[in-house]
Amino acid sequence: MPVKTHIRRPRVVSALAAASLALVLAGCSADATSPADARADARADGAAFSGDEQPGSGKGVGAGARPAVDCEKAKCIALTFDAGPGKDTPRLLDILKKEKVPATFFLLGKNHVVRYPDVVRRLAAEGHEVANHTWTHQRLDRLDKEEIRDELGRTQDAIADITGTKPTLMRPPQGRTDDDVTAVSKELGLSQVLWSATAKDYSTTDSALIEKRILDQAGRDGIILLHDIYDGTVPAVPGIIEKLKERGYTFVTVPELLAPAEPQPGKVYRP
Repeated sequence: MPVKTHIRRPRVVSALAAASLALVLAGCSADATSPADARADARADGAAFSGDEQPGSGKGVGAGARPAVDCEKAKCIALTFDAGPGKDTPRLLDILKKEKVPATFFLLGKNHVVRYPDVVRRLAAEGHEVANHTWTHQRLDRLDKEEIRDELGRTQDAIADITGTKPTLMRPPQGRTDDDVTAVSKELGLSQVLWSATAKDYSTTDSALIEKRILDQAGRDGIILLHDIYDGTVPAVPGIIEKLKERGYTFVTVPELLAPAEPQPGKVYRP
């Protein structure tokens, strides 16, 4: 009598689970450009790095104190924060100022930008990149074009009313984007920025764990995603900065990471 053989495929299942998790952590996009490819394409088109002026909107007091960085030569990484500003953002800005580290802040409009206008103003004045994370954090791929336009446009206007400048970068909630999101982003002059490292800090207040998760995922040309609205995040930042500096990393804003390329409206960037 033949013996039935039960084939187990735990490794296959584990690999699929890991791939699915990686997709969620890095955001979803069918067609994304890496920072290295963006720089290479720009150079192929004749663009050259200029050390005279830093790219992006963050050209305030903090930016002026830093030399421009060529990420083809330096080991660069971009620190980004989503869904603020919040009550802990001023303390975060104190840390970044002390460490002379620029960051990119993807801000929520409702209950954040409108609630903390002085913090938004300080972000810009201290040389950080001020960017758009929608008005109410709805998944844009579930909305029609008019709703997407409202989510992004209201935050554009709210930030411009405070800083005098409309953002050129946006991050779609959960990294979810599609053709409609891309079309509206292009219309509004917004590039889409995803990420390569995240601590899932919305799920823990353990600052040591947040630090470890980021350090484990950090890599050259990486984009780190954190949230300055959760209790465990800001306390983790000094250790992240210290250890990545020890590894030879230079912190830059997202536009600096792409330079000499200029972020193209509608385009998706992801390491």
